[in-house]
Amino acid sequence: MPVSNRSAQRSAPRSPLRVAVLADSDTRWKWGALTARRLAPGHRLTGHLLRGRATPTARQLGEVGVRADRLTEVTCAEFLADIERERYDVVVLALVGGAVQAVLHGVRALWPDPAARPVIVTGYVGVVYEKLADGLLLRHGADLVLANSRHDAQRFRAVYEGVGADAGCVTETVLPFLGGAAYEPAGSRATTVVFAVQPSVPESRADRAYLLERAAGHARLHPDREVLVKLRSRPGEHTTHLEEQPYQRLAAKVPGGLPANCRLAYGNMGEVLDGADLLVTVSSTAALESLHRGIPTAVLTDLGIREALGNHHFLGSGCLASWDQLDAGLLPQGDPEWLAAQGVAPLATTPLATTPRAAGAGAAAGAEAADPAGAADDEDADVFAAARARLAALLELPGLPPVAPYYTLTTAPRYLPGILARHHLAADGTPLPGAAREGAEPSRLRRRLRSHLRDAARGLYRHGVQRVAPLIRRMGEL
Repeated sequence: MPVSNRSAQRSAPRSPLRVAVLADSDTRWKWGALTARRLAPGHRLTGHLLRGRATPTARQLGEVGVRADRLTEVTCAEFLADIERERYDVVVLALVGGAVQAVLHGVRALWPDPAARPVIVTGYVGVVYEKLADGLLLRHGADLVLANSRHDAQRFRAVYEGVGADAGCVTETVLPFLGGAAYEPAGSRATTVVFAVQPSVPESRADRAYLLERAAGHARLHPDREVLVKLRSRPGEHTTHLEEQPYQRLAAKVPGGLPANCRLAYGNMGEVLDGADLLVTVSSTAALESLHRGIPTAVLTDLGIREALGNHHFLGSGCLASWDQLDAGLLPQGDPEWLAAQGVAPLATTPLATTPRAAGAGAAAGAEAADPAGAADDEDADVFAAARARLAALLELPGLPPVAPYYTLTTAPRYLPGILARHHLAADGTPLPGAAREGAEPSRLRRRLRSHLRDAARGLYRHGVQRVAPLIRRMGEL
């Protein structure tokens, strides 16, 4: 890939800014696109989906509800070619750590000297409860590494400083999709209970079946309540994490079947929360969205409080509870100090949206393509002020220094080459031969054939994950 003119000076930022988002799943697309809208209101958004096992389907993208001016599916090398050609002002990387590291080294190969390159932004889509050091060091080198709370910002800086890396990139914000209407209880009892399931937590079939049966049991015990089992994806689809045991299939085997007031539900989480009176989960980021609105929120302890489940993150939150306690009528309330530290306590920093929920509120919150969760409310504007100020300062520079990841061939000579190779990059960050297509664009027929082949390959992979792999494991236990 040819290197662009590195001696060019950055001209005045375009108005509106040109922003590119690269995401590798539906949830990360939601985070990346909404983060871009928070950082650069009114910008022109170009979306890219990194080709892989979790590339979202059209249905998943529609459920997220965030649209781009242009959206294409690319490889890492193709994305690097695009950002060199298009001269974006800002690039948001909404990816797993290894993919972020690959793009950062690709950017360094494109602009190894001070140049008018795009500002690189990255971060996390939700709660960071595992692989803290690994994930953070793979993201080091971005101009802005966004932390979703004061708690996370402190942890992120400690990791970088602990290895002698520059921690100036860490910038405190909040999750960009926190918003929506404030919760106003209709009474002292929950009428709509939302059980927000997760693709990979818990992992075992027995534990997932147990949780589903308890949700159905709660519905039978409280016939005046509606229990919604909020699903992340349909069978055959993948999201950020693999789902080997879809709840849709488990629902068909619930003893006695699901009662009439317990049903599976899809849709935008913001719209679902508009009608919720109690949110129940193991450790989903949906708990933070719920707590932000003031909705009673329960983080389940039935399977223990364990790092593997991620519910240990909610220690001190006031939300840890079991299905037995919920059956008995408990409506957990978040602890104000814990919420403030986690960036989900608007009353402690910025006013919570005070618009009461009303009929149709979900449609109003979810129909806006630019902001399905109401995340651009004026009340929350100052939460991103520091990040916007840092971005503006970088954009005003005549040229940016080359990105400087912590991982190099000197600091990680065994680890780094493998990460780059997985994304078809050489050890110096340049694309391997054949990684980026040269010459004319392929014909429409060829593009369609490639698309069908990729879909077929993904279908085989997902069938193996959800059907073959569990069967082999069960046979191995005999």
